[in-house]
Amino acid sequence: MRPIYILGVGQTPVSKESDLSIRQLAAAAVRAALADAGIERVDALYLGNMLSGILSQQQHLGALVADAAGLRGVEAATAEAACSSGAAAMRWGVMAIASGLHDVVVVAGVEKMTHTDRYATTRALATASDWDSEGAKGYNFVSLNAALMQEYIQRYRVNRSLFAPFAINAHKNALANPHALFHKEIDALIYEQSKMVHDPVRLYDASPICNGAAALVLAAGDAVGRAAAGRPAVRVIASAGATDSVGIADRRDRLTLDGVMFSSRRAYVQAEIGPADVDIFELHDAYTIMSVLSLEAAGFARPGEGLWLGLNGAIGLQGRLPISTMGGLKARGHPVGATGVYQLAELYLQLTGQAGPNQIPNARTAMAQNIGGTGATVLTHILRREE
Repeated sequence: MRPIYILGVGQTPVSKESDLSIRQLAAAAVRAALADAGIERVDALYLGNMLSGILSQQQHLGALVADAAGLRGVEAATAEAACSSGAAAMRWGVMAIASGLHDVVVVAGVEKMTHTDRYATTRALATASDWDSEGAKGYNFVSLNAALMQEYIQRYRVNRSLFAPFAINAHKNALANPHALFHKEIDALIYEQSKMVHDPVRLYDASPICNGAAALVLAAGDAVGRAAAGRPAVRVIASAGATDSVGIADRRDRLTLDGVMFSSRRAYVQAEIGPADVDIFELHDAYTIMSVLSLEAAGFARPGEGLWLGLNGAIGLQGRLPISTMGGLKARGHPVGATGVYQLAELYLQLTGQAGPNQIPNARTAMAQNIGGTGATVLTHILRREE
């Protein structure tokens, strides 16, 4: 693959309220990424978004945001792949540069979800399920993840409280992230006493509805000299996608995320590494059960043993496999179309030594995985720091 590097990133604070329109929110992140990269123009803009057409009655976001960001005239398009829309936009950017069609592109993700009532937003999110068999019958992503969590508890005979370390870790790491929605540390007691949303899912098992935008600049190898002086170069060494059935009833095994397994394996082959070589894993922790299932399907734990990575401290900043290092979807927030880009922006900060108190020492290889639905679309990207 033609060498591809990240030159700079931009993020807006994740919020429950925003006075900015969706175009202004995305444009702010794009402009911040361009400034961080030290460039003014790009060849194309690829934007991840899931819900704007439903919640804001606004499609055609690519051109809209390009204009608002001062990039009128560039190629622009919107990628939609449910909650993995941000990483889908990243994949488009990678393919555009790898193919030689473009040399420098900006990848962004944006979502505005709190300006409508919770019922409308929940129903809109449910369109990422199999509508005929799930959404139209009253299922939403809380109830679907609750079903997976309950099945996991029963199959492996574990206590629901064992999921707590994933939420606790995310909230602890978000404290030092200025862009995170939540700056509230929690412990096992707070987790256990939180509201039951849909048995066995409690409040701290689920990510919040929120707004946000993130962006990054990608460039071919011969443009890497434009990167900010003094920073290590960060290269994209793998970009892979995979799918599974959208409805969980159609899965080979509801507790095996085949999309995660296939996407991870393809990324490992491209990068010529294995799970043991990954220093940081920004997984899709929209629900604690998805964290556990992702760790298992991506090869970091055997089936039924993902919980123990949380219990033994392996997922913490000082652990052997740090996850959710800036708060993850749970505590940074999950503005769905932007999430995949936030993950990559945070990994860039880690690999260039800009993660502040959350810095993982000597991190060289980092993986981001963005999931659409309950595992139906999975995009995996692996980044490497080059000295």
